[in-house]
Amino acid sequence: MMSPNTSNGFNLPKGVTDLSRDIYDLHMLVFWICVGIATLVFGAMICAVLKFRRSQGAVADTSMVHSTGVEIIWTIIPMVILVFMAVPAAETILDIEDTRNSELSIRVTGYQWKWQYHYMGDADGIDYFSTLAQDSNFARQLHSGIDPKSVPNYLLSVDKPLVVPSRTKVRLLLASGDVIHAWWVPDFGVKRDAIPGFINELWFRVIPGKEGIYRGQCAALCGRDHGFMPIVVDVRTPEDFKKWVDAQKADLAKAAAATADATAPAGGAATAVVRTAQVVD
Repeated sequence: MMSPNTSNGFNLPKGVTDLSRDIYDLHMLVFWICVGIATLVFGAMICAVLKFRRSQGAVADTSMVHSTGVEIIWTIIPMVILVFMAVPAAETILDIEDTRNSELSIRVTGYQWKWQYHYMGDADGIDYFSTLAQDSNFARQLHSGIDPKSVPNYLLSVDKPLVVPSRTKVRLLLASGDVIHAWWVPDFGVKRDAIPGFINELWFRVIPGKEGIYRGQCAALCGRDHGFMPIVVDVRTPEDFKKWVDAQKADLAKAAAATADATAPAGGAATAVVRTAQVVD
């Protein structure tokens, strides 16, 4: 199931995570407060301009040049409005920074120009790189002769997406192996820098029923191919995610067994040479 960006082009995307919904609600709260203030202020100005203009016989009142009471009122009211907005804003910020009680941790390392995902906990051992998909990579080359419009999700597709479960608090540990990168998926409402020598954290929990493919990009200017470093997240149900983890571990076990079988004859030959040398001595 493909899930496009949830923005309508005129507003913030509502998103598919708990955090993105909280950020959207906070944004709309502040927006309507601003609309209310603008309506009152501009309404009063327009009313004053129309009602008290000279052509209507209005005469300017030059006696009132100062009012302490009015100044106190127009100072207190904005303070109250700011405090009213600061409380939900502070709660949202604290929630964004709270990575406690995460159910899945993934170490994300940015490189020029790819991402490395290393799963931890029950999915430990799953580790791979995610790079720009080959069809986009070919089409972006100078004189490739390929129309970018013919490439699905041009520059927003990868060979191996990050796979996560819905209904699960996922914590990402962000770092970089070279320069500053930034992991950003708009529909998740999260963006955090990946800095060399420093570990950043972010978390998200995708709402049940919102499984699908979500796309983002590196949001920090990281060099020549900065524009070719997309992020793709494949959100699956917890059951499907467990099946994916089991399949990945089975593939890893097969690869390890094949490597062991390939190295066994060489090891046996070396042992035989040592034993022969001992017999000769």
